Amino acid sequence: MFGKRTRQALVIIAALLIPIVPFVIIGELPGEKWLSSADDNALLFGLTGSGLLLVDILLPIPSSIVGTLLGARLGFWAGLLSIWIGLMAGNLLGYSLARFALTRVRSWFPEFPTRTSLVLVFLSRPVPIVAEAVSLTAGATRMAVLPYLSACAAGNALYALVLAANGATFIPDAWFGPGLVVPMLLPVAAWLTWRKLAGQKRSSEHEDMQ
Repeated sequence: MFGKRTRQALVIIAALLIPIVPFVIIGELPGEKWLSSADDNALLFGLTGSGLLLVDILLPIPSSIVGTLLGARLGFWAGLLSIWIGLMAGNLLGYSLARFALTRVRSWFPEFPTRTSLVLVFLSRPVPIVAEAVSLTAGATRMAVLPYLSACAAGNALYALVLAANGATFIPDAWFGPGLVVPMLLPVAAWLTWRKLAGQKRSSEHEDMQ
């Protein structure tokens, strides 16, 4: 019914729409307000923050803001752990949902080259929408679980480290400007790095063909 490229385009669009549609309908969820209701209890605060990062795979949760607030409230190490657990749980949820729910349309998906895909999984976490789409696509294309989780673990650890350090350093001392700027720069840095690596890979392939 559809050509190969059309099917691939439809799948990519669907993967992107899953996180985009809730944002269009209800807007960005008030992560700060949700967390403030648990502010008096550090354990509840951490669990709430991890839970918000978990559902970020399907809902427009501002993960960079939630992560920064976790670092500010819990301190660096506890904040780092809460952020990392929430991000990993979200990645696993998205992968699992796509892997088991989209089995029937598996043949629609393009091949997911291992080396390039793992780099994309690693770098995509700070980039809104792209991170969610990558997890869903990895599951739907049945990317190997252990390499996927390893790339997620490394990427999430780096992202969590930056957010926890940012929150623990700036927010308690009321440096809200720098505290909010740093998370906004992460998606740009990750995207530019990916583009550079993708460009180098294309150049290398072109040289090999000559």
